[in-house]
Amino acid sequence: MPAITRVSLCTAVMAGVLVCTSSPSAWADFVPGGKGTGTETQEQGGNEGDKLTSTAGAIVYDRSKNGSGESVGPVSSTTTWTPPACYYAPKYTPAQLEKYLTPIWEAGSTGYEWDAEQRQKYVEGKPYKDFNKEETGKGYWWDSYVSAGREGDPAALNCTKPYFWVATNDDPPADIPEAVTPEMLAQLAYAEIRVPSTKMDLAPANTTKVNLPTWAWLDAAKFKPVSVTASVPLLNISATTTATPVSVKIEPGTADAQTYPASGVCQINGDRIGEPYAKGKADETPPCGVKYLRSSGDDTFPLRATVTWKIHWTGTNSPGADLPAGTFGATQNVVVQEIQAVNR
Repeated sequence: MPAITRVSLCTAVMAGVLVCTSSPSAWADFVPGGKGTGTETQEQGGNEGDKLTSTAGAIVYDRSKNGSGESVGPVSSTTTWTPPACYYAPKYTPAQLEKYLTPIWEAGSTGYEWDAEQRQKYVEGKPYKDFNKEETGKGYWWDSYVSAGREGDPAALNCTKPYFWVATNDDPPADIPEAVTPEMLAQLAYAEIRVPSTKMDLAPANTTKVNLPTWAWLDAAKFKPVSVTASVPLLNISATTTATPVSVKIEPGTADAQTYPASGVCQINGDRIGEPYAKGKADETPPCGVKYLRSSGDDTFPLRATVTWKIHWTGTNSPGADLPAGTFGATQNVVVQEIQAVNR
């Protein structure tokens, strides 16, 4: 059967309704077979405060330590790498796979030849017999899922492997790099990271002057490490991906400007980026800032500040490793006026 047909069938599975549990403890009774793209969410509150988790197949995301608020956004990789658009995870028990595939074969819509090959593979012992029912309770059938928000991405069509069996406590096949492991969970959690806006505090705040150093800094209270944990309770594996701010790059919005430092990159110092202006520092050079060399006239200059975040993960039975750094930026308009001199 052509690969595209296999993907179409998988998409049809994912278009169904995913059964969400009402509390973390309910995952102890979770049986795979949910059909979803990972976009379903459920909110939990109560004495623990607001906590948002989402389910994608057998994956649970804990975003309780993530960035929050209206101004947060996702980081973009500083390399060509992107989080996976699809992955494999447990989906069916033997009885559930039989219930799903048998009507397809009986309908004949996929063609006699392909149906016969599938029956041989999953029913007649080449290599599985009767959907592996003798192994019920000892493992699960795995299938592909599309990562949340990546449904229209061509990369979501890369997971074309047929259903495969993984016994309890066994690792998934090594030749399927998209299979859920702690490292895969860390990569999926990367896509869930949200960091605060990079709108900078400026002094002067609203309107600056030509050739006047403008101090720039970021609210230290907002720029703390954030993290997302992805787990598969069914498999007893998890991974936590943490983003830590390291620097901010200032782009004045015009070539007629000078940045501080000259590179325009302000490194984080302790728990802050840049330094707030204080009375008495008028004659000092700001550690982070910009000096405009001409007026913006009747317009403004679009100053852009982009924060770079170091991203690292740790997971079950693994010390983890670094993932590609991520960036998130924002633009703010700056009015620059000429200094008016009065001659007497």
